[in-house]
Amino acid sequence: MGARKRLRAERLKAEKKSVAGAILRNCPSSPRKMRLVADLIRGVEVNKALGVLKYTKKHASIDLEKLLKSAIANWEAKNEGNKRDLEDGKVFVSEIFVDGGPMLKRISPAPQGRAYRIRKRSNHVHIVLDTYIVEEIEEEDTKTKKEEAATVVEAADVVETVTEQVS
Repeated sequence: MGARKRLRAERLKAEKKSVAGAILRNCPSSPRKMRLVADLIRGVEVNKALGVLKYTKKHASIDLEKLLKSAIANWEAKNEGNKRDLEDGKVFVSEIFVDGGPMLKRISPAPQGRAYRIRKRSNHVHIVLDTYIVEEIEEEDTKTKKEEAATVVEAADVVETVTEQVS
């Protein structure tokens, strides 16, 4: 293996170290109902997401809570020495998406000898956990502060030009 390829492989391996996930297949509820609950925890820190799922009244939250606990266990297995990140709130739900699963087709009787088709839907849920990288967050904060300062300066310039034109 060449040097560049080995370095790239090591970098990808280090990136995958902080990422863990879990998959729930063939859950017997419609994907639309599951997405409503999945949208609540996307991008949220794991302990907060567990709290949200615990007190959500939707039935899909029970399955998602179980899946999130499984993903947390997978993350702990991957990062045995880094359990402090989990306690400090650095682990968050980076990706969660719901796909349609197989459909059971049933027939319901209808008037005048007809029959209606009933589609019993199911779904697959994929969840990925990742850790916040503190350095990137600090860099983003400084960038946004600089951008805000630039917009304030631009706004002041616009106000000065308008007052000059008025007088």
